[in-house]
Amino acid sequence: MPAQDFAFTEQPNRLVITHAAKPVAHFVFKDDKILRPYFAHVHTSDGLQVTRNHPPVVGKDAVDHDTMHPGVWLAFGDVSGNDFWRNKSVVRHERFTAAPMVKSGQLTFATESSLLATNQARLATLASRFVVSRVGEGFLLTWEASFTAATDGFYFGDQEEMGFGARVATELTEKKGGVITSSGGATTAKATWGKTADWCDYSGMLADRRAGIAVFAAPQNFRPSWFHNRDYGLMVANPFGEKAFTKGTTSRVPVAKGETFRLRFGAWIHSSAKDGLADVAGAWQTFQRTKPASPP
Repeated sequence: MPAQDFAFTEQPNRLVITHAAKPVAHFVFKDDKILRPYFAHVHTSDGLQVTRNHPPVVGKDAVDHDTMHPGVWLAFGDVSGNDFWRNKSVVRHERFTAAPMVKSGQLTFATESSLLATNQARLATLASRFVVSRVGEGFLLTWEASFTAATDGFYFGDQEEMGFGARVATELTEKKGGVITSSGGATTAKATWGKTADWCDYSGMLADRRAGIAVFAAPQNFRPSWFHNRDYGLMVANPFGEKAFTKGTTSRVPVAKGETFRLRFGAWIHSSAKDGLADVAGAWQTFQRTKPASPP
């Protein structure tokens, strides 16, 4: 494989992903404390870590929600009354349905997981397909998730803690001078919180570079995502929080037995010169033009 390509190392509980011999991320699929898959130690193409240290470093990082905000993740605080966001219920890794492979400049792999209720009953099977690629001056991480109901149907509930999230490095937080920008042009956590958007970007200065993460919600999703953004570094795209964000009707999204429900999100990890401006809109266009994989 070419020296400038993606590469990976398989470990018992994770994939360690690199590009041109520099770190990209760890994909962790088994963890005794964080009971769902996630990406940690996420880096830009020039080697800057843009997610909070995992675990947080006492005295350097805020240490709140250390087992809920590990880096980049997909989680849900209410699935038929079960809480997978706060690690009260388990998303159990079952197997890799497609082994990690580097081809045409992309790293791809796929997994199968079980969503287990607190009584250990299987609510659903989660089929995830991951693609890591170079897009513009950054890496694009795409997560396609397909949920198939098990013996009975299930539902997604309505709260802030639902969806595709990222926790940025301490230096990038709004509290430290970082900036949140939405696709609609709003800035700050307060102005973007609870608003729908195609994407939000969280970026700031890191080692004399302007670096950050943009979270993308695919137009193919069943509805637009509201954003749950905070000045301490949290950013979540949430298509489920109708009442939580708008004080409207409580949303309940049912998935009947045998049906499959699909979501697609992306995270664009970028770095540019300190006086430069990352082309988030251009990366979003690449993301939204890319066709989802065939249903698993």
